[in-house]
Amino acid sequence: MQLLSELDGFEERGDVKIIGATNRIDILDPALLRPGRFDRMIDFPIPDEKARESIFSIHSRNLSIEGEVKFKNLVDLTEGATGADIKAICTEAGMFAIRKDAEKIIYDDFIEAVNKVMRKMKENAVQSRLYT
Repeated sequence: MQLLSELDGFEERGDVKIIGATNRIDILDPALLRPGRFDRMIDFPIPDEKARESIFSIHSRNLSIEGEVKFKNLVDLTEGATGADIKAICTEAGMFAIRKDAEKIIYDDFIEAVNKVMRKMKENAVQSRLYT
């Protein structure tokens, strides 16, 4: 209600745009989505295989990696992962290497990271369903 009040209270300022974001559009007040308020929606879906592979490439390009990393296998293991999840996987793979006092990340570090991040992702999804 406060947001609706604030939107209605704006004085004319010219060509001002307001952008909002949510991952729970189902619980928004329909009054927010009517014309004149947030009347345009842009959906950012969960990345598909090709997108996940690109995201892995972006977040791993500056990492010190030893040997071949089979990103196609990692892509197959990360169905439903977001870009943020994949970034977390790459970061966590580096952390696994650091914990082993290794100078380079190996494929097994990525596998451990995928297991850890995907497990947390699934646990969070279960908790989210329990509380909604």
